[in-house]
Amino acid sequence: MNNLTTAAIAGIILCFSAIPTAAETPEEKGRWIAEQTDRRDLGWGDSEVHLTMTLRNREGQSSIRKLSIASLEVDEPKLGDRSLTLFDEPRDIEGTAFLSHTRILDPDDQWLYLPALKRVKRISSQNKSGPFVGSEFAYEDLVSQEVERYTYKYLRDEPCGDRTCFVSERFPVYEHSGYTRQVTWVDHTDFQPRKVEYYDRKGDLLKVLELVEYRQYLGKYWRAHRLEMVNHQTGKSTTLAFSDYSFKLGLNDGDFRKSRLERLR
Repeated sequence: MNNLTTAAIAGIILCFSAIPTAAETPEEKGRWIAEQTDRRDLGWGDSEVHLTMTLRNREGQSSIRKLSIASLEVDEPKLGDRSLTLFDEPRDIEGTAFLSHTRILDPDDQWLYLPALKRVKRISSQNKSGPFVGSEFAYEDLVSQEVERYTYKYLRDEPCGDRTCFVSERFPVYEHSGYTRQVTWVDHTDFQPRKVEYYDRKGDLLKVLELVEYRQYLGKYWRAHRLEMVNHQTGKSTTLAFSDYSFKLGLNDGDFRKSRLERLR
């Protein structure tokens, strides 16, 4: 066979190997879906984005915060990505910073810099289910969602807007998670998450996250530009609106060290 024919056959084999077979269990298919999502987001390196956080109470009253998030991709097997969140507005939380080093199976390393106290506070592994600066997002919602952090179970296919989604359950392996399980809706076409339901430690529905307004960067990487988290137990909600994504900025480990938080004093 010539090289062109060989390449074509190899491509067909690779294509079919990526499609789950009917013989797979729901658990195997659920993990396959998560792996496809992860595989499509490898290689972006580092990024920075600006966003507006809008918090609403049950009565509809709202407050606005402005912040930026810098992220660093980590490809070590037992480690996840790193992120540094800096708050710019309003004045009472200006300078607040949140640093996260995700770990796959061990507790994440997370620190919060509080300018009013002029000190860095390490976040306890038992406290990551708590609200992040008063929002409906928990600390554990804001770290990279590595495949090995969960076990999975595929449930069904169903429409999600004008698309079709895989619907799966995922169960946190991390023992101090605030959730017993999450239900995810992942697009058939681009394998991006469209919705997540979070169930509390009693097994009751706690929150629902919707991810919309996706845009593609560098011809490959998809990012949702609006995240809407609604707490169905309190009636509160938080919207994150993203803008001005930048990639390949040359960030490195030194930009994500605890010592950088300490220099903010």
